[in-house]
Amino acid sequence: MLDLQAIRNDFPILDQEVNGYPLVYLDNAASSQKPVQVIDAVANYYRQDNANVHRGVHKLSQRATDAYEGSRSKVRDFLHAKSDKEIVFVRGATEAINLIAQSFVRPMLNTGDEVLISHMEHHANIVPWQMLCEQTGANLKVIPMTTIGELDLSTIDELLNERTKILAVGHVSNALGTINPIKDMIKKAHAKDIPVLIDGAQAVPHMVVDVQDLDCDFYVFSGHKMFAPTGIGALYGKQELLEAMPPWQGGGDMILSVSFEHTQYNELPYKFEAGTPNIAGAIGMGTAIDYMQGLGIANLAQHEHELLVAATEKVTALEGVKIIGTAKQKASVLSFMIEGVHPHDVGTIFDQQGVAIRTGHHCAQPVMQFFGIPATARASFAFYNTMEEVDALVMGIKKVQELFA
Repeated sequence: MLDLQAIRNDFPILDQEVNGYPLVYLDNAASSQKPVQVIDAVANYYRQDNANVHRGVHKLSQRATDAYEGSRSKVRDFLHAKSDKEIVFVRGATEAINLIAQSFVRPMLNTGDEVLISHMEHHANIVPWQMLCEQTGANLKVIPMTTIGELDLSTIDELLNERTKILAVGHVSNALGTINPIKDMIKKAHAKDIPVLIDGAQAVPHMVVDVQDLDCDFYVFSGHKMFAPTGIGALYGKQELLEAMPPWQGGGDMILSVSFEHTQYNELPYKFEAGTPNIAGAIGMGTAIDYMQGLGIANLAQHEHELLVAATEKVTALEGVKIIGTAKQKASVLSFMIEGVHPHDVGTIFDQQGVAIRTGHHCAQPVMQFFGIPATARASFAFYNTMEEVDALVMGIKKVQELFA
């Protein structure tokens, strides 16, 4: 059992009123809140250890380097990777996907080759591949989905063919909450020697991820969705693949030696970390991992699942409300439509009651087009949310219906 009050005390932002109501924060899929432990870790770096990392001989630089590289080891353990060399710090999942697109996939693409994604991807796992296809003459192919918001894998064997150079798919849909069967998909792709990238931005806050068990080639996530600072994330890549890839960006720290005639690149993972990194962000992300693991990620996932089940049951019981995305396996997300009311109006009325939800297309416009809707209202849960806040969600829907009756 989680001590929810103690947990909520760790998140100072939750202790406030919005428009005269206690804040109910249900926008965690967009960005989660930060515990005081993470806030303090970032502040302490700037107070005590602020210096650039790597190669500095003075004490502050050494302390900063130790903390920065210590966080890399925490990410390695968090993802169950083999080596620190397989963990590259990036600004977030978006930068990681662009890195793989340009450094790993682009050199192997020719006219007529294919990149395979799914219909439920976030724009961050669509647009980089579209850009890459425009640059190379390759074609973007899409795994379809069903009306309940699950991937339709009936044609996966045909879509994975000799022209496919990579499969890039989200672990969990940010718009629907669907947990995709990525392990099976990875096996199918690898049976045809096709590498796989998994966008785990919506997965790592809510479940244990083991990249060795999954056997994915690349796994990416963003810190700000898992209680860490913004502007930091990580790319996992199998060491042999990262070794063979050219750098994506050039600059300081990604080199061993530079002359006007030749540059020798640094070893992994620094080859992909050009320039001064987000040191404070990386330290904060390591602290966020410590915090989650201290509570037990399986415990957090169980509590969030109970919130989602309760919210789904209560919202389903309401007349005039339709849940968008009813997959059998879901995590943390409840997207819905209220009959006769635009989602933006829903979000505005919710805000007047102190309830923060997300409204819009959620950077997943193809999903909205599939369902024939402009947008949804989306409530997304974290482990600091409560059953009372599920009730606040239901009351918010009823208030909207009263106003638009």
